[in-house]
Amino acid sequence: MFYQAQSKEQYEKTLAYLRRISQDSPQIGLILGSGLGALAEEIRPGVKISYGEIPNFPVSTVQGHQNTLVIGQLAGKTVLCMQGRFHFYEGYDMQSVVYPVRIMKLMGVRSLIVTNAAGGINSEFDPGDLMMIDDHINLMGWNPLIGQNEDAFGPRFPDMSEAYSKALRKTAQEAAQACKVTLQHGIYAALTGPSYETPAEICFLKTIGADAVGMSTVPEVIAANHCGMDVLGISCITNMAAGISAEALNHKEVIQTTKLANEKFVMLLKNIIQSI
Repeated sequence: MFYQAQSKEQYEKTLAYLRRISQDSPQIGLILGSGLGALAEEIRPGVKISYGEIPNFPVSTVQGHQNTLVIGQLAGKTVLCMQGRFHFYEGYDMQSVVYPVRIMKLMGVRSLIVTNAAGGINSEFDPGDLMMIDDHINLMGWNPLIGQNEDAFGPRFPDMSEAYSKALRKTAQEAAQACKVTLQHGIYAALTGPSYETPAEICFLKTIGADAVGMSTVPEVIAANHCGMDVLGISCITNMAAGISAEALNHKEVIQTTKLANEKFVMLLKNIIQSI
């Protein structure tokens, strides 16, 4: 149920379809989280492909994920952008969750920028803040590399000591300063969801060093590192987590907050991409 290896033929079929649609060779991959898809509208000329049309691609079932792959030019670079991602909690096995990352690698992507909506644990954060992910804690109880190793992509035991590229983090910090966007720093903890965390769980996460929590990103980052890609992660803090905020948590609030943060998010990401 939880491990279903993708075949060489599946990768080849997906790759052949995308190359028929677009002859561009993307340098940078983007995965846009809940409510953060507006950046894709900046891509020109922007070849848009529905996930449902792509062979072997899953389809996101979550509100705020547009299910569109966009290939084109952004800030002077050729990018391959996912408007929406797939989650373990949707019932997809981990191989399906990270399938697009491996397709990106086969398309020629060398740098991957992952974004997400996250709950704030660090009391110095406010809803609407952007946080650069310095590192992560995987509490999902699973790893996308479990099962037979995909030797064509990477080694059996990939190093994760620099899961988020120091060079890209430096670039992001310089870009934030240049466009006058405050960029927080922190550790991202990933749980499976889809239920939000309890106050006791948030207390535990704070104790072990987490600054933000979410239900995505980590599987893609592991797969990207396995593929030898450089990774940058940006979280939009959409709410303060249970026990820190007295308010009840809901996904509608998440989407509303990301919309408010979209202007500075788009400006920051365009500046980062231009500098990579």
